[in-house]
Amino acid sequence: MLNFSFHNPTRIHFGSNQITQITNEIPADAKVLLVYGTGSIKNNGVYQQVTDALKNHQWFEFSGVEPNPSYETLAKALPIIESENIDYLLAVGGGSVVDGVKFIAAAAQFDGDEPWDILAKGAPVTKALPIGAVLTLPATGSENNGNSCLLYTSPSPRD
Repeated sequence: MLNFSFHNPTRIHFGSNQITQITNEIPADAKVLLVYGTGSIKNNGVYQQVTDALKNHQWFEFSGVEPNPSYETLAKALPIIESENIDYLLAVGGGSVVDGVKFIAAAAQFDGDEPWDILAKGAPVTKALPIGAVLTLPATGSENNGNSCLLYTSPSPRD
């Protein structure tokens, strides 16, 4: 076995009724954007549990994040973040939603010309909005790393 040291600042609450921990983990004064996929969380009860846990927070929602999310879809969250002064993102779903929120967090704070440059030109990400995640499918490990997988076209989504 190889010797190694591992540091991962991700806090994980695992077990029954842990969605209620959102109340304690998200700063009380945060303006939260709840981000999710196509709506299965509304059918399985997770949406209600999350919104109950957010009852003391000011929150907004953005839905429609598809598997292997596209730049075009994720970019639609940016005007909401700007107009509502969102300062915290909460991903609710599987790896694609978490990956999408990672990009949205970076894009919302991007100092360059446009967030597309993060993907197309490898522009450095120097700051991002804070994020949390409620996993409905903990299969990808996206909640434990700083990487994300997005679908984008080349050379530009505007062409």
